[in-house]
Amino acid sequence: MTPTAALRGHARALSRKPAALIALCVLSFIVLCAVFAPLVAPTDPYDLASLDLFASHLPPSWEPGGDPRYLLGTDSQGADLLSLIIYGTRTSLKVGVMAVSISVLIGLVMGLLSGYFRGWLETIIMRAADIQFTFPAMLLALLIGGLARAMLPVSQQESAAIYIVVLALGISHWPHFARLVRAAVISESGKNYVMASRLAGRKHMSILFRHILPNSLNPVFVLATMDIAFAIMTEATLSFLGFGMPSSQPSLGTLIKVGYGYLFAGEWWVVVFPSALLIVLLVSLNVFGDWLRDRLDPKLR
Repeated sequence: MTPTAALRGHARALSRKPAALIALCVLSFIVLCAVFAPLVAPTDPYDLASLDLFASHLPPSWEPGGDPRYLLGTDSQGADLLSLIIYGTRTSLKVGVMAVSISVLIGLVMGLLSGYFRGWLETIIMRAADIQFTFPAMLLALLIGGLARAMLPVSQQESAAIYIVVLALGISHWPHFARLVRAAVISESGKNYVMASRLAGRKHMSILFRHILPNSLNPVFVLATMDIAFAIMTEATLSFLGFGMPSSQPSLGTLIKVGYGYLFAGEWWVVVFPSALLIVLLVSLNVFGDWLRDRLDPKLR
């Protein structure tokens, strides 16, 4: 089947699943707004000149006392909340995609090596994965993040915050991909085309990356889609606890943390809107990921 025909088949299948189609549309809209944040956002929240302290604590524009310039209201610094949410979503998506990319890269290498060569190499890699599975991902991310911060001067910790969070999340999630890839490689290694390649004298790396890997990627795509949601949720939790992104580089979790302090003061919009968008983003990713799993797994069709 050609790529074009496969794409058409996926599009037809998607059109028959309204929930997945809506999730994809919502997800695409959020991602596009985040990617083109400088063009979409009404103001640049990182530009101090755009802040107006006299316009702080304003409610949404439809509420009494609201200002039409600030659709979702403002925060304690007078920053436009809609702009903060758009830029915060951009940061959250960046962290999620980068963290999962690290997890996929490490997991692919470990899974390919352990599933193809087996023996003592498989034992070492899988036991390392089992040991890491005994620690909750949140606890491991806190440990890695704490060690990374301890090794950096205080003056550099804020600027390196996103890289620390990405590294902590990426390292904490790789065993999931390693196990998945290992199982796929073991299944593919016994098939006739792999045996024929070995008899033809092809090198191990050629067989792994030219033949086995392309046929093992479908479950990786599914898990990566769902793991982005998990990474975003974990980053938001870390930020809410004060171990994630700083207020100078706000993510959705940081905005929720800051807004939570004003919730009981009647300024509900500062925490409700970022929380609502985070929920919509996570639900969209999971719904689309479920459809992708059903579509790419021939046993579930």
